[in-house]
Amino acid sequence: MTAPSSVATLAVGMSHTPELRRGLGLTVLLALVGAGGRVVIPVLIQAALDRGIGGERTDLAVVWWLCGIGFVATVVASLARRAATRRLGVRSEEALYGLRVRLFEHIHRLSLAEHAEERRGALVARVTSDIETMTQFFTWGGIAWLLNSTLMVFVAAVMLAYDWVLALVAFVVAAPLAIVLRAVQHRLVASYERSRERHGVFVSQVSEMITAGPLTRAYGARRLLTRRAGEAADNRLAAYVRASRIGAFLFPSGEVFAVLTVAAVVCVGVVRGPGGGLTAGALVGFVFLTYRFLEPIAELTEILDQTQAAVAGFRRVLAVLDIPAGPPEPLPGEAVMLPPGKLAISVDGVDFAYRPRPGLDESTVLALRDVTVQIAAGEQVAIVGATGSGKSTLGRLLARLADPTTGAVYIGGVDLRRVNNDELRRRVMLVPQDPFLFDSTIEDNLLFARPGSSRAEVVDAFERLGLGDWLGALPDELATAVGERGEQLSAGERQLVSLVRASLANPDVLLLDEATSAVDPLTETRLAGALSRLAVGRTTIAIAHRLSTAVRADRIVVVEHGRVVETGSHNELLAASGRYAELYEAWIAATGA
Repeated sequence: MTAPSSVATLAVGMSHTPELRRGLGLTVLLALVGAGGRVVIPVLIQAALDRGIGGERTDLAVVWWLCGIGFVATVVASLARRAATRRLGVRSEEALYGLRVRLFEHIHRLSLAEHAEERRGALVARVTSDIETMTQFFTWGGIAWLLNSTLMVFVAAVMLAYDWVLALVAFVVAAPLAIVLRAVQHRLVASYERSRERHGVFVSQVSEMITAGPLTRAYGARRLLTRRAGEAADNRLAAYVRASRIGAFLFPSGEVFAVLTVAAVVCVGVVRGPGGGLTAGALVGFVFLTYRFLEPIAELTEILDQTQAAVAGFRRVLAVLDIPAGPPEPLPGEAVMLPPGKLAISVDGVDFAYRPRPGLDESTVLALRDVTVQIAAGEQVAIVGATGSGKSTLGRLLARLADPTTGAVYIGGVDLRRVNNDELRRRVMLVPQDPFLFDSTIEDNLLFARPGSSRAEVVDAFERLGLGDWLGALPDELATAVGERGEQLSAGERQLVSLVRASLANPDVLLLDEATSAVDPLTETRLAGALSRLAVGRTTIAIAHRLSTAVRADRIVVVEHGRVVETGSHNELLAASGRYAELYEAWIAATGA
């Protein structure tokens, strides 16, 4: 697929940055005033030569009068250019701030499939370095494009009105530069696009290398990962060097055409001479106008490589914003609230497919197939199955982290796709298999669930789950630092904090994804007690890997290859000698329980 042109990219980008469009007309007007002030000087020089100096005697009064006009024009032009520069600078920063915020929010609204397929380091690069490239451009390049473009248009109009013959000479000689710039631009765009892509790969490699530090040491894989990061850095360097070499060709090309254009204007002007109606003052003034016309071209060739780098970054940012967010929130007029009290859950004929890989039919990658489950209000249900059976996917649909491909999920009799999003997140809580803790204290991580809670309420949440003694044994209790991603706590302790966080949020439906996996027996016992207390009075669905969780449930749903194959209590399913009985026997043999 062909990438859109730079102009098309900027046009689309303007639609995403309303801050940049606000007051743009006045900014352009100020830039035109600034350009007009710079054009006045060559005209005044011509008048001074022809009327004040070029006659039989020097008329100093005329010269001083023209100098005064030039001084006023220069001051007015400078103030106008300063105002235009300031306005564009402020608007640019506001626009990039808004774009960064919108990009950040959009990334968090993307579907699970998008997050699974996109490298996290690449997404980080979009929010940081790609927008930083645009910031560098707007700091200077964007202002230069506006001011110099208006100056070129203004000067070109004055040159045509001044002497159309010399103006045509200047335009014809300078025209091939546009062809050169066009040819180089295509290569420059491709080079900077490649360099931004390789930068994203490099950031991903470095991010993985740092995040996987303990694993790297455990397997002695430092050299392997260092070599990969080095290769990514070398590829990034090669791409940037190639782009810089192409960009370095532009600036001298502008200088060459500038010299040729001025030389052509002088030669034609001398040949025409006074006999052609061209005075010495007019020729000198026109040469100054020619320089005024060529100055922006030289400067624009210098910043063209920076422009293409910004366009490449802009294109990558827009590519993320163009990805449909999912699942979409209901329209304000269509959103409904859930009924009060305990909530029943109904899964009705649900199929779900992650994005199929190229060449695969969607039906071959269904994670769930014709799933129908009824869960009564206040019931405690365990979903079990082998790895890859689809039980975690079903849990994500219940939390509406994704929508069914076909079928529907109802909570409290309401289709989840119609539920107000804030209401859904308040009433339905998912505790993931690997709970995420922010690099702060335990108290800060708990207040994330319900801001404004008092310390007494937080401590009471621990007591309700029977975890007050565990909290008291911590070195700083609620002020205990958890470290990045909670790594200063064990996996089981992170789960305990996540359960307290869920208790503080006080949802009506609790979804637990492998809540007791990867913990020691003592912690599992503590977790089991906390889970039992947390489940009281609310509908609870536990996606269980350890079948000890399933044993305590009111009902068990067995998922196999994306289908519900059995449902019933622990004793009923054991008596049926079906798939659950096989899983349970294998678990008993493996654990010795």
